[in-house]
Amino acid sequence: MSVHRRPGSALVAALVLALTTVAVPAYAASGDSKLEPELRAQLAENRSTTFWVVLRDRADLGPARRAARDERAARVYRAATEHAARSQAPVRALLASRGARFTPYWIANTIRVTGDARLAAAVAERPEVSRVLADKVVPLPKLTPAATLPRVRSGTQNAEWNLARVQAPRVWDDMSVRGDGVIVATVDTGVQYDHPALAASYRGRAADGTLQHDYSWFDPTGLCVDGVPCDNAGHGTHTTGTMVGLDGDHAIGVAPGARWIAAKGCESHACSTASLLAAGQWIVAPTDRAGNIPRPDLAPDVVNNSWGGWGFDPWYSQIVDAWLAAGIFPAFSNGNAGPGCASAGSPGNYTAAYASGAHDAAGAIASFSSRGGGQDDTVKPDIAAPGVDVVSSVPGGYASFSGTSMASPHTAATVALLWSAVPGLRRDVATTRQVLDATATDTDDTSCGGTPADNHVYGEGRLDAYAAVSGARQPSGVLIGTVMAEGAALSGATVSVSGPVARQGTAGADGAYRLALLPPGTYEATVTRYGYRATTRTVVVDAGETARLDATLDPAPVATLTGTVTGAQGPVAGATVRFAGTPAATRTDADGRFGLTAPTGRYDLRVEPRDGCDGVRTRGVDFTADMSVDLTLPAHRDAYGYSCGATTGGYAEGTRRLEPDVPDDGTARIDLPFPMTYYGHPQSAAWVSTNGQIAFGGPETAFTNLAIPDPLPPNHMISAFWDDLYVDELGGIYTGIGTDTVVIEWRNVRFYGDPSQRISISVVLGRDGTIAVHHRGLQGALSDGGSATIGIENADGTDGLQFSYGAGVVSEGGGVIFRPPGAPGPRVLGR
Repeated sequence: MSVHRRPGSALVAALVLALTTVAVPAYAASGDSKLEPELRAQLAENRSTTFWVVLRDRADLGPARRAARDERAARVYRAATEHAARSQAPVRALLASRGARFTPYWIANTIRVTGDARLAAAVAERPEVSRVLADKVVPLPKLTPAATLPRVRSGTQNAEWNLARVQAPRVWDDMSVRGDGVIVATVDTGVQYDHPALAASYRGRAADGTLQHDYSWFDPTGLCVDGVPCDNAGHGTHTTGTMVGLDGDHAIGVAPGARWIAAKGCESHACSTASLLAAGQWIVAPTDRAGNIPRPDLAPDVVNNSWGGWGFDPWYSQIVDAWLAAGIFPAFSNGNAGPGCASAGSPGNYTAAYASGAHDAAGAIASFSSRGGGQDDTVKPDIAAPGVDVVSSVPGGYASFSGTSMASPHTAATVALLWSAVPGLRRDVATTRQVLDATATDTDDTSCGGTPADNHVYGEGRLDAYAAVSGARQPSGVLIGTVMAEGAALSGATVSVSGPVARQGTAGADGAYRLALLPPGTYEATVTRYGYRATTRTVVVDAGETARLDATLDPAPVATLTGTVTGAQGPVAGATVRFAGTPAATRTDADGRFGLTAPTGRYDLRVEPRDGCDGVRTRGVDFTADMSVDLTLPAHRDAYGYSCGATTGGYAEGTRRLEPDVPDDGTARIDLPFPMTYYGHPQSAAWVSTNGQIAFGGPETAFTNLAIPDPLPPNHMISAFWDDLYVDELGGIYTGIGTDTVVIEWRNVRFYGDPSQRISISVVLGRDGTIAVHHRGLQGALSDGGSATIGIENADGTDGLQFSYGAGVVSEGGGVIFRPPGAPGPRVLGR
């Protein structure tokens, strides 16, 4: 039996750092609360396993951020390594005394350990230990081949569409800027270092053609033969080509004058925790191929990360923070889990990361491109870049692929162009972000929230390399200042200026802010922070000068907003009502009523239902005093026209037992007694998985649940309760045949991660195309759906209707019915 992971709720798919645990009597109570449930399940199955020890303290990187640009990486390395050695010492001593195999890391304060249950329990008892977690991997996004054959065009006037779209050839020709002097790095599957489009720009190749791979290539698991760079998946060679690729006069890269280095953070089509951490560490302080003699003076300027998972999880945040402190620009893909809202993946959805969504040749957002918001409802993606049918290098040739993996390298390489054109910007990540944001082409799409200029579909807009570089090269000045409140520095305040250009910055922990590269002129500067009254002042910025504008904010008065939220079926219970971009949020009660107390101000009031049958609603409010607002949510339909709603049709039992081929991750085929139309196509057979799925295209056994729709397999299925389930001798799968219905029932099946928890699930397939799902026999916290996916999806994962993903919306005896367009009206009783 394979060791499974427990699918996460809105978490990185296979890198989730669990924050909740379930008690198991075998361990002492104080340490048990730190042990991830999945790890406990693994330790129960195996005498020894690999796990991660996460310590509480983090290194202070503040001094590194304030150091001179070329000293920042060295300061980060010194601060992080010294802190790790000091804070990890007691745990390392314990592990050494037990003879355990372990590897300490400094980029994040964590230790990788191989040991048994007793060792894990002993480590968890240590006061400096925060959590003890299972070892995991993150799958790379599946590359989607292009609809047309790849081609590599010659000359800047006949550039591939993606290069022309971001206006890279204009930067090369009009400004003679190609990225020279800048080092870009990639954390990916590796790179074919001698590819004709990449060989000349590899930093490990000297001018005379000799090769020295130390400090330019890192393979932490040693998969590539003799320490020579390789790419056994093709993903990394493609993304690197989009950054710097040039084969003679055939340009495929945005910054063909930049040089590249690479860390193989992904062993193949998946990336282990150990390799991603080791790669992140190497980016700050590159080493020789054996991982020795670190040299932070050889750290790259930009690092591209075309990998990630689903939902928000802070597991990689220490690495991103270290990169920022070192002045390394962190470019990430935003994820391929669109078109649903709130589908941006980690680490791209971190506020500190700069994430790219994907658009096509016409500038339209790709359906697969994940939507925001991000951490704390920040705008995500940050920007949109070409990501559909992108031609680039692959081992042995060229290919066209689609994905936000293809979009992020455009952004990373644009940073290389910027820093090459304006050396004063190098290592100034905050100002570089301001330039990218301000020069992006605004694209209106508020379907997932935000404004026409800054939204959760296109972010700040579509990437424009020419506008970014030309804007940064203009005569400019700087605006600095300090934000105060009640006699103390106020961190986190937003300073927005409008005038010749629009820019925005954030006050740091000391209340200080800095807006650079402002064209000379008069600006209106507005300073805002949640909980305080905004203030607006006029300031003049002169070329070559530094202007100063300090601000003092007064606390805002508090008021209460009340109202009722209704949907197509009446009052909506459990909906989240929030002021977007603030911590002010509440939930509706059983009658759809809410009360929200917050500081007064101008807000976007956003209502998000707890399930996918109703749509999201956003409304601007001038919240100046106590007031009442009632909102009606639109019905949610997928592109095909399916809708859903609660049903009281009752739980239906099967009568004939099915025997899956294996009890764990097994399937059984059934023939349907009538053709059931599903997304417009009649289905005559179905494959029932032990993991709560009904597939129509063939057997599917994935236990790692995803948000839907998603082009990643599995597709073409009904997720009645997609989770890591197991059919033991106390449970079973049953079917029942009626005149116009087919029943499929998972009766008393258990959760793999915790055998004490069980659930029963019933699906009724109707001749009319309706799909009714009911749940009962809920035993344990997992049975509320907090780690499951419920919904339907079409054959290629481009359309679907998600009822829930990682949300505890399942109740005893509750049900949901999915209806195709034209099906009979709802059979419902309230919500």
